[in-house]
This record gives sequence, C-alpha cells and structure tokens, in this order.
Amino acid sequence: MNPRTSEPHVGITPNLFGIAYGLAGLAGCWGYAALLGFAPALVSDILCVLAAVVWLALLVSYVSQVPRRPGGWPAELADPVLGPFVSLIPIVGMLLSVGLMRHERTAGQWLFGVFAAGTVVLAAWMAGQWLSAGLDLDKLHPGYVLPAVAGGLIAAIGAALAGWSGPARVFFGLGAVSWLVIESMILARLYFRPPLPPQLRPTLAILAAPPALAGLAYLAVTRNRVDAVTFGLAGYTLLAALVQVRLVGGYRHLHFASGFWAFAFPYAAVATFTLHWVAYAHPPGYRIWAWIVVLAITAFVAALAAETTMALARHRFLPQLR
Repeated sequence: MNPRTSEPHVGITPNLFGIAYGLAGLAGCWGYAALLGFAPALVSDILCVLAAVVWLALLVSYVSQVPRRPGGWPAELADPVLGPFVSLIPIVGMLLSVGLMRHERTAGQWLFGVFAAGTVVLAAWMAGQWLSAGLDLDKLHPGYVLPAVAGGLIAAIGAALAGWSGPARVFFGLGAVSWLVIESMILARLYFRPPLPPQLRPTLAILAAPPALAGLAYLAVTRNRVDAVTFGLAGYTLLAALVQVRLVGGYRHLHFASGFWAFAFPYAAVATFTLHWVAYAHPPGYRIWAWIVVLAITAFVAALAAETTMALARHRFLPQLR
C-alpha cells in the first residue's frame, strides 16, 4: 500500500474483512442447512455472533486508522490492489443483518436496507473511479468482483428473504450483469497477462463464488424455482469448483497469510448451493451427503482459523504498513 510512516507498523487492511466475510458465509451455510431441516439453527447463530465480533473489531480499528493514512479514504478506495476489499464492510453487514432477521425481523430489515444501500453506493463510487482514472490491466484481480457482483447478488438474497420482491429483482440484475462484464475482464487478464503475484493468488478462489451466489440469488428471487437457469448456474458452479481443484497444487506452495481467507466465503457459497441440489435431488442417504458438505466446509474454515491463531501468536499475520 501507500507509504504510511518511516517505520513499518502493524495495520488493518480491508482484505482482513475477509475473515468476517468467511465466517458469515459459513453461518449462512449452516442457516441454509437448518432451513432445509438438515442441521440445528443454533450453530448458525453462534457463527453469526462470532462473525459480528470480528467484523466490529476490525471496523473500529480500520476506521480509526484510515484518516491518518496519506490520502485518507479517497486513496484507500482508489488503491488498485486493496480498494475493492473495502466493499466487504457493508457486504458483511448485509450478511449479518440476514442472520438477525431470523430473530428480530424488523431490526434486521432496517439494518439490511442500510447496508444494501451502502453496498450499492460504494460499488457505484468504485466503478466511477475505475472509469475516470482507468485501470492497470496487470493489477486487475478477482477481488474486483466483490463490490458490484458479490454485493449485488447478496443484496438480492437478503432482499428476497426480507420480503422485498421488487428490490430483490433489481439487485439480482445489478449483480448478474456486473458479473458478466467484470469477470470477462478479469479472465482476460488472467489468461493473457503474467500470473498474479503470490500474495494475490488466493484471490483466484473468489471466482468460485459468483455462479454459486447467482444460483442462490435466483432461487431466492424465484422462491426456489428450479428451471433451465438454475441448472445452467449449477453447471457453471461445477466448472468453477473443478477449476479450484486444478489450482490446489499452486495454492500449496504459498505461505499462509491473511489473503488465505479469500478461500472461505467462495467455498462456503459453493457448499450452500450444493445443499440445495442435495435437497432437490434427494439421492440415497441425502441427509448423510448434506452433513458431509456442511462438515467439510466447517472443517476447512476451522483450519483457516487455527492457522490464523498460530500466525497471530507468532506476529506473522497482520500486515506491516509504512
């Protein structure tokens, strides 16, 4: 990032909100399993509380630090590497609001509306920034799908759960069209330009999220209608998941860092969409298959949490800023 001071110091960067994002995604997976009757809702509630604590702790530290950095908020949002991750602040807020709706519907709806509006405004600001200042193609990475694509599709899911069918369709259009436009540019960069630097390679996992989120948003907006669109999104989600399997060899050579939390939410989204298909297809032993999916993603996120705890204890997790 931009120079901060003459001596390096520990700072909060926006990609760290990926921790709360991943925990909220896991909470959503357990919540969906509970909705289908596969798991208790209590686990989802506990994970939501944990995600909220992490999110609030990061938010307080981050908001207090940014004004003291050169350029303040405009420079933070314009950062070509970390700027898109700022959108995780309202996006996680939306996810937590959806969890709150299960217990305090009115309060959850109000909070969701605030965070959804913030998500759209921030996505528009960033898109305008990219148009006015231009983008360096070599600095483009999968995190650029977060503001409008992930933000729009998660807003569609939340609005549908809040009972706002019209806004849900609008948000779905925002996310789906942005996905087609933005991911095409990202894939062109990944296919035809040099590989991403090691610290950004975990962001390749983010590409697994849009088709799964689009599938979940479509189901939410259409009230669980299974048609050609649903099957098409399932097919692309399968392709995206298989691509991740091919990339495992490259991931294994990377040193663990905060960027590894980029894996958590996309894989949780794929797991959640998979639960829908387990429930829809009802294969023999479908409850066992559902539990395998839920426990597998839980074990994966737990492993990330354990690695993070050890890295924090060794003072090797939080980034050093200047």
